[in-house]
Amino acid sequence: MNNATKTNFKLEILLSTMNRNSLDFLAKLFPNNSYFNYNFLIINQTKKDCLLTSKYKNIRVINSFTKGLTNSRNLALENAKGPVCLIADDDVIYNSNFEAVILKSFKENAIANIITFKMKDLEGKDFKNYTASTWHSVLSLKQVNSVVIAFKLKDVRAKNIIFNPYFGLGSTFETADEYIFLRDCLKADLKLWFQSDYILSHDINSSGKLEGSDRIIFARAALFYKYSGILGYLRLFKYLFVILNNDSIKFSQLFAKCKTGLQGISAYKKIVQAGQETR
Repeated sequence: MNNATKTNFKLEILLSTMNRNSLDFLAKLFPNNSYFNYNFLIINQTKKDCLLTSKYKNIRVINSFTKGLTNSRNLALENAKGPVCLIADDDVIYNSNFEAVILKSFKENAIANIITFKMKDLEGKDFKNYTASTWHSVLSLKQVNSVVIAFKLKDVRAKNIIFNPYFGLGSTFETADEYIFLRDCLKADLKLWFQSDYILSHDINSSGKLEGSDRIIFARAALFYKYSGILGYLRLFKYLFVILNNDSIKFSQLFAKCKTGLQGISAYKKIVQAGQETR
């Protein structure tokens, strides 16, 4: 690989990973080993005896000794150069034209501050039930995965928006970090567009798909209470019956899963009462 440098710096990939000491893992993410053609800021959450370095000007690396995906994302936001940034993880496979699709979409939708895209599973099927291209609402944000979020860096920074430290893998509530981030962007009057184009593939068995697991129920219950207050209890019960009908949990598990959800709400209420989080 030659020491390539991007001269038309438009898109920066903000990639979160863990315990890496070589850039070789990037080869699996890009067709034809083409990763040296793109700009990266890699946040490597690791230990002092497992550091990642880069000799390439277009691949910047920060080794972080913090834990949690949200901390990784926020460190990337703090150090990104943009002007357009794409949130990334280390377990996706990018389409060969993903950068062109993203930049074209921002050019055609000039007033958009944030654009989200589609992705497929590894069998080529839609990852979610996507709609046609449209402006996002609070409801449509539920369909968005973090790795298909691109944004204009200066616009997000101007609103002082970061990822909520209590939500996301490795945090107290291990889901919904991207939903809260995007909802905060909507609340700040940023314009969010959904572009009905694919940019990558991802394993369908991702962490966000484990809807019947204790950690997801615990986190979702907290999320319900965050946005619905006392009605969050009703949303929890509704969610449990939905995943029961989807065979994600068994009827014999219903009481235990309800208890887990109530514990999630209780944990979130304690954070709010301590003044560490506002609903």
